[in-house]
Formats: sequence, C-alpha cells, structure tokens
Amino acid sequence: MKTTETPAPPPAESGATVDKTDSPPAARRPSGRRQEGSVLNVFSHGVLVIWAVMVVMPLVWAVMTSFKDDGSIFGSPWSLPDRLHFDNWARAWTDAHMSDYFLNTVLVVGGSLVGTLVLGSMAAYVLARFDFPGNRFIYYLFVGGMSFPVMLALVPLFYVVNNMGLLNTIHGLILVYIAYSLPFTVFFLTAFFRTLPTSVAEAAFVDGASHTRTFFQVMLPMAKPGLISVGIFNFLGQWNQYMLPTVLNTDPDKKVLTQGLVQLAVSQGYKGDWSGLFAGLVMAMLPVLAAYIVFQRQVVQGLTAGALK
Repeated sequence: MKTTETPAPPPAESGATVDKTDSPPAARRPSGRRQEGSVLNVFSHGVLVIWAVMVVMPLVWAVMTSFKDDGSIFGSPWSLPDRLHFDNWARAWTDAHMSDYFLNTVLVVGGSLVGTLVLGSMAAYVLARFDFPGNRFIYYLFVGGMSFPVMLALVPLFYVVNNMGLLNTIHGLILVYIAYSLPFTVFFLTAFFRTLPTSVAEAAFVDGASHTRTFFQVMLPMAKPGLISVGIFNFLGQWNQYMLPTVLNTDPDKKVLTQGLVQLAVSQGYKGDWSGLFAGLVMAMLPVLAAYIVFQRQVVQGLTAGALK
C-alpha cells in the first residue's frame, strides 16, 4: 500500500533571500486592553455587590426584627434575636386581623390577575396578528393609558364605581385593577405575539381550527414566557397597590394588606406594637418575594424573547 507524501518545498536558490513577511504574525493582545477590561470587570462586580447589599440587607433586617420583642428592637436593633418570638406573628395574624386582609388581597389580586391576562392576551393577539381599520389607533390608546396618571382619575373613578354600585366590594376592586393593568399588559404582549412564528397558526387554520381554538390551544401556550413575565409585573403592582383600595374600599371588613399595615401602625397609638408591625410587614412581603424567586427564570426568558428572535 502506497502512502501519499507531501512533497518537500524546493530548496531556495543560492543568494535568494527568504521572505518572512508571508508567515502569519503571532496574534498579540495589547496588554493595555487586558488591563482596561480587568479594571472594568472589577468595577462592575463591585457595583453589583453594593447593589445586592443595599437590596438584601433591609429584607434580612425586617425578617430578623419580626422575631424580636419591642425592647430588643430599640435596644439592639442590629443584633440577632435572643429567641424566636413567634407570638409576634400570631398576634399580627389574629389580633391585627392580618388573616382577613391577606384573604381579601388574595381574592382581589387573584381575580384581577386572571382577568388581566385573559383580556390582555386576547386584545394583544388581535392587535399583533390582524390588520383592520383602527388597529394602530386602538394600540396607541393602550399605550397612552400607560402614561395617564391614575391620581388624576381618582375622583371621577370614585363616582363611576359608586354609581355602578361597586363601591366597597371585592368584585368592584377587581374590575378597577383589571382596567388599571390592561394598558401595560396589552403593550407588552403585543410585542411578544409579533415575535411568534405565523407558520404554526397557518398550519392550524389549514387543519380546520377556528380562530378561538388556534389562540387558546396553539398561540397562547407558545406565549407562556411572556404571560409569566407580565403576570409577575402585574402581581407586584396589584399586590402593593395602596391608593386605589384606599379611595374605593373603605369597608373595614374588606380592606387589603396595604390598608391593614397602615391600620396596624396607626391603631397602636402610643403603645407601638413594633414587633407585630414587622411581623405583618414580612407577611405581606413574603408572597411577592416567593413568586419572583420561583418564576425568575421565566421572567428573564419573557423579557429577552423578543431580542433573541
């Protein structure tokens, strides 16, 4: 068996000089650029560490304080509790009626979140996929609703809700939350639906699926990252909402958590049940923190889906 050998290059003639410029130069990275990149890397990591400390420390301090008694809160605010005072949580849950406020908040936010996602996704799908007269006008109406301050609408909103017989009701507050959250939801999901491939919907139409079935069984599952992202943002805004329930919900039995925390702080007077107040604060904070920790990956996927596609 013969093997092919690479022929040796012909020897250079005597007196001929070898041109060394044909050989590729060795790649060299400037040392100044390396140093600049390392300095920028250290600076960015330092800023991130400082930012993380500024965000995490108040949360840790609030949780730690909720297990102290009132004397330890003022005597040694930065020290660990001598023991875990779970009676603070029990007192806030029962005596301060935080259980009732928590249940009202879950009902209001749960109902408004479902309604916002269903109505917002349907409106966004139509605006993103269908061309009809007034499409852009309706879209810009939703965009304009994001820039309208809700404080300017409090007085007319109060009279509208009162005339409809929805004042001091759970379902009335749900409808107001849905109307308040729809502009951002439609704006976000319209941009997301435009990134989805149209070939899948066309294949569903060819197979005989209606527009409704195509939306709920094909397009909506594909938009899951966007739905989770906008759902988390709406959940944060609606859970921490204070102005709207203060104006539209004055019934003590139907107050939400934000109103309950203010009521807990004001009703103590000169007594100052600070340990119970911090326990109630942590109760209101934990669901939001848990939701973001559980769905943080989906939030990032939803925010970057448009850029990746």
